[in-house]
Amino acid sequence: MPYLYTIDKPQKVDWNDFSTDAVDKLSKEDCMTKIEELGNELDVLQESLYAAASHSVLIVLQAMDTGGKDGTIGHVFKYINPQGCQVTSFKQPNPHEAAHDFLWRAHRASPTKGMIKIFNRSHYEDVLVTRVHDLVPEKVWRKRYEEIKTFEGLLAANHTIILKFYLHISKEMQRERLLSREADPTKSWKLSSSDWKERAFWEKYNEAYAEAIGKTGVKEAPWYVVPSNNKSYRNHAIADQLAKVLRVYKSEWDTTLERTGEQRKHELFQARAANPAMAAEALQPGEVLGIKPPKGKPNKK
Repeated sequence: MPYLYTIDKPQKVDWNDFSTDAVDKLSKEDCMTKIEELGNELDVLQESLYAAASHSVLIVLQAMDTGGKDGTIGHVFKYINPQGCQVTSFKQPNPHEAAHDFLWRAHRASPTKGMIKIFNRSHYEDVLVTRVHDLVPEKVWRKRYEEIKTFEGLLAANHTIILKFYLHISKEMQRERLLSREADPTKSWKLSSSDWKERAFWEKYNEAYAEAIGKTGVKEAPWYVVPSNNKSYRNHAIADQLAKVLRVYKSEWDTTLERTGEQRKHELFQARAANPAMAAEALQPGEVLGIKPPKGKPNKK
């Protein structure tokens, strides 16, 4: 069964239709077990993606404050080889970034072939924060929906697999998490008065998210709305969806790797034929890897 909601075509989003609580009654233990299994699979999928280098993966994480973006990165992606995965956090643009078009820094940070790139917040901030706080005229941010779709379409056409996750929490849960940071000395470093100030714009952010997700969810760059009041459920739902999407490409990547392996062997055989010293290092008849040949019976050449 699906553990989240998929939006892969333009539509009107009404948050009353999307639960912030788990849509399946999985226990925390069940979720943790499933995450471990999926994590092991993601490790294998990521290695195939990296080695085949025919696709890249872009994962967009968006949420209200305390929605769990950092937690998702820490729990879901810890199974993946860090050499093949990078995180870019989008904060308020610096003067150099602000001097470019709003998509410049997103395009600059997009993943290369073989890599997984996670956007912790993203180019969508330019139709969220800018809208809520009237940083640009409405006619400017309204045009950006189509510009974002064009940008993501360009990435998809160049073999970038795009998954966009909205971590959906309730206003009550946000308050609970903010207060827990205040009460827990090990989490107090996360405190920011701006989180409470932004909370006053909850409804405006809800409206902005609803329109942005509804207008930019398309087949090649779908949105997944993840019930995120429960952290372990959220992590499981995201890991499950990521594995489900990447699984489709596994046979293609393996075929590419088989062809590459045969080509590399051919090149190696040619190199050995031209280099006796290299040929002498090759596996000899009767030799078993890891087992030395019996003394007094040298390998025949």
